Amino acid sequence: MASTTADTTVAQHIDQFRERFTRITQEVGRRIVGAEDIVAMTVTSMLAGGHVLLEGIPGVGKTSLVHTLADVLHLTFSRIQFTPDLMPADIVGTTIVQQNQSGGTFFEFQPGPIFANVVLADEINRATPKTQSALLEAMQEQTVSVGKTTYKLEQPFLVLATQNPLEMEGTYPLPEAQLDRFFFKLKITYPTEAAMHEILNRTTQQTQTTVNRVVDGADILAMRNIARGVPIAQPVQGYAIRLTLGTHPTSPYATPLIKKYVRYGASPRASQALVLAAKIHALTRGNAFVSPDDIRAVALPVLRHRVLMNFEGEADEVNTDTLVNELITSVKTE
Repeated sequence: MASTTADTTVAQHIDQFRERFTRITQEVGRRIVGAEDIVAMTVTSMLAGGHVLLEGIPGVGKTSLVHTLADVLHLTFSRIQFTPDLMPADIVGTTIVQQNQSGGTFFEFQPGPIFANVVLADEINRATPKTQSALLEAMQEQTVSVGKTTYKLEQPFLVLATQNPLEMEGTYPLPEAQLDRFFFKLKITYPTEAAMHEILNRTTQQTQTTVNRVVDGADILAMRNIARGVPIAQPVQGYAIRLTLGTHPTSPYATPLIKKYVRYGASPRASQALVLAAKIHALTRGNAFVSPDDIRAVALPVLRHRVLMNFEGEADEVNTDTLVNELITSVKTE
């Protein structure tokens, strides 16, 4: 009897999770056209407590996606436009001198734009490495240190950083340590002809598309808790580990292309991302456990930015997606 009750509770949690996830993605889809997979992966990252690096040419909806997500999720939103003259204090905030009524002075901390639930770091690779590093503590520890004081960021906290792959002049490549902090790297492609028609229909008419707020921060944290409770069998977890190890050229699971072109592979943080993302993917399919198919479904956005090319790989302009896809095909599930 107890087992039946537990099974019923699990089924209810799965149904509730799927229903909320579907409502979020559908509501965002009312404003964002032709990017269903990108929307689903962005929501997945948020539910896993991770951050997203969005790559795409100008005008494909990167900024609109982040704005819409914040609206649908009933969360606070801020935007940071990264430029070469941006300073760390412009992101985290600074302590200023204030005067009280009696004429005395005191120090008061003025929070920066990082103190929001959803933070858009627009064109992150245009800022200097010093300024980029101001995000590291916030992304990993969910805290901000100013002077001797550490401030905790409100949960949920999500950084969505954008970068333009075409204009590399005047940009600073993201350090490997910061790239590894991103849960997913998602590539937004140019819309299809049908999607272009829909975009024009929605953006050139008299009425603007509005979205409804679906869930709030408490609901997101509850969904995050449900996702972490999804069981994963040891062999399936082993598959995620082998995929991570296979990105290293010295690994027995490495493919010929990885051995030839890769200098260094993914960190253990990639395995964590694979498992967490797979758990959420399993719930969205209505499953109570993780399968190898769930791992495969999220492997590309998890691993593509964590593979560092050697000199030969950079000279030959090898695409990391090609290497990761070959790895997914070659590594056995058992």
